[in-house]
Amino acid sequence: MADKLSTEQRIDLLCRLGEYMESNELAWMDIQDRAVGANQWFTPTHVSLVIDNIVNEYLQKDKLMQWVSNYKLPDTNKQVGIVMAGNIPLVGFHDFICGFVSGHRLLLKLSSKDEVLLKHLIAKLEEWEPTVTEQVTIAERLNGCDAYIATGSNNTARYFEQYFGKYPHIIRKNRTSVAILDDSETDEDLALLADDVYLYYGLGCRNVTQVCVPRGYNFERLITIFNRHNDYADLNKYKNNYDYHLAIYLLNRVPYMSNESLLLVENDMPFSAVSVLHYKYYDNKEDLVKHLTTSEEIQAIIGKGFIPFGDSQKPALSEYADGVDTMEFLCSL
Repeated sequence: MADKLSTEQRIDLLCRLGEYMESNELAWMDIQDRAVGANQWFTPTHVSLVIDNIVNEYLQKDKLMQWVSNYKLPDTNKQVGIVMAGNIPLVGFHDFICGFVSGHRLLLKLSSKDEVLLKHLIAKLEEWEPTVTEQVTIAERLNGCDAYIATGSNNTARYFEQYFGKYPHIIRKNRTSVAILDDSETDEDLALLADDVYLYYGLGCRNVTQVCVPRGYNFERLITIFNRHNDYADLNKYKNNYDYHLAIYLLNRVPYMSNESLLLVENDMPFSAVSVLHYKYYDNKEDLVKHLTTSEEIQAIIGKGFIPFGDSQKPALSEYADGVDTMEFLCSL
C-alpha cells in the first residue's frame, strides 16, 4: 500500500477532504445532523466549530507540507491499531491524519459516541481513491497490529497497558487544561476564556477546568462576562450536572460562586466536573508556571505568554496530545 500513494498524493487527498468538509453538500449536512442525533452532548454549533478548526489548522496544503517536512517518513509500512475517544466530535482525527500521512496500514476502533463523522469522511476518501481501502480499516477488534495508539481515561489506560504494553505504543490518560490570570485581562480576554471553559460542555482535554488567579482576585467581572454562555444550561444533561453539584455544595456547606450555568469552587485539583470550574490562588507566578509545565495532568496552559485566550481548542498539527510526538512515533516503527 505504501508504494501506491505518494506522500503528496495523500496530502492532496486530505486537502480535497478539507474542501468537502467546508462545503454544504447535502450528504455532508445530513451526516452532521446524524452525528448530533447520535450523541446528546454534540450540538450543530460544536460540530461546525470542530470542522472549521480541522479544516483551517490541519487540512491546508502549506501547513501539511511544512509539518511533514520535519519527519523522515518510514520506508516500510506497519499495521497500527488506533483506539479513539468520543468525548468531543472528531476527537481522533489528528491520530488518523498522522497514521494516514505516515503510510502505515490503520486499524481504527472508533468510539460509539463519535463514529458517524469519521466513518463518512473515510468513505469519501475511499470513493475518490479506492486504494485507501487497503490502508484504512474500521474494526471492532485490533488484533495482530505491530503498534498501538490508544486514548482513554486513567481506568482504561490500565487495560490498554495490559493488552498493548508488549508492543510499541502511545497510551494516553486523562488530561485537562488550566488558565493563568493576572488581573490585567480585558473584557475581551475573559469572553474568549469563557469559550475555553464552556465549549463542548467542558468535555475536552483542552477545556479549561481550573483558573489560577492572584490572591485577592475579584471574580465579579469574570462571572458577569461568563453569563454569555448561560444557554448551556438548556441542555438537560448539562443542567443535571449543575443541579447535582450545586446540591452537593449546599449540603456540605462548600463555598461557591455561580451564574446560571457554572459553579466556581476553590480547589487545588485541576480536574473539575461538568458545569464546575475550579479556581486556586497563587502568590508566586513563577512557581505556579514551573508546577504546571511539569505536571503530567496538564494538556495546555492558557493565558498571556501561553496559548492565547480563546485558542485552546485550535491546536496546530504539531501540537500533540500529552506532548508525545505521534508522528515521530509512527516514523520510528
